[in-house]
Amino acid sequence: IVKIGKNVTQDSIGVPVECGSNLITSIIPCGECGPCVSTPGRTNLCENMGCYGLMGEQADNKFNGWFSDYMVLKKGSTFFNVSGFTLEERILIEPVAVAVHAVERAKTTNLLNFASPVLIQGCGPIGLSIIAVLKTMGVQNIIAVDGQASRLELAKELGAKTGLNFKKYESTEALIEAVQALTNSRGAQFAFQCTGVPAAASTVWKLIARGGGLCELGFFVNNGKASINPHFDICNKEITLVGSWAYSPEDYPNAIECMKSI
Repeated sequence: IVKIGKNVTQDSIGVPVECGSNLITSIIPCGECGPCVSTPGRTNLCENMGCYGLMGEQADNKFNGWFSDYMVLKKGSTFFNVSGFTLEERILIEPVAVAVHAVERAKTTNLLNFASPVLIQGCGPIGLSIIAVLKTMGVQNIIAVDGQASRLELAKELGAKTGLNFKKYESTEALIEAVQALTNSRGAQFAFQCTGVPAAASTVWKLIARGGGLCELGFFVNNGKASINPHFDICNKEITLVGSWAYSPEDYPNAIECMKSI
């Protein structure tokens, strides 16, 4: 903070702020649309959601991020004092918030526990963050799937028990067999689909055990349609599916606490 309004004394969770404090921002719900009014605990579903760095220049505020030197936080913003973290750590809090929200969505299925074989498909920033969050929860049997060896090595450092490079398997069937070999021939009890690749979104269903669950969070943008067979992939296996969209401000305190343990 380089300049602060006279009535601003604390962040969105009551932590004191002052000139010199280091902040991160979360989404800006409008508070007026249908989802904001009917589901106030899920403000990430706001139909008019704002997010610094994604909004661009506005008539009432030309300083909304986009790699600018300064930002002006307008009324209604959610922000958090993270002065106890380094710059590198502060940068990671936002993707960890995405992961925290996805894990919270997954927990609603009651299919996650310490011994659950959990598969993470896609080990980019979000997939790796989910691995780290799951590790802080005590989940032990995490299977990471990606096409880059360096990402898989980092996944293991963060808590994955096993890494599978899908490029080393000649077919989807061979990858399925590899996952089953790690899960007593059942498949993963739960999976997080973290890529934006339609083919991967089709494959992940086949890696999940009967009665298992899936959290789809990879398609933050429209990357096209994915093909599945509803009979074999969903109904016959009775899969529980949850979607995860960004995060809400309420996820940030948990993300900040997770960062202290990663």
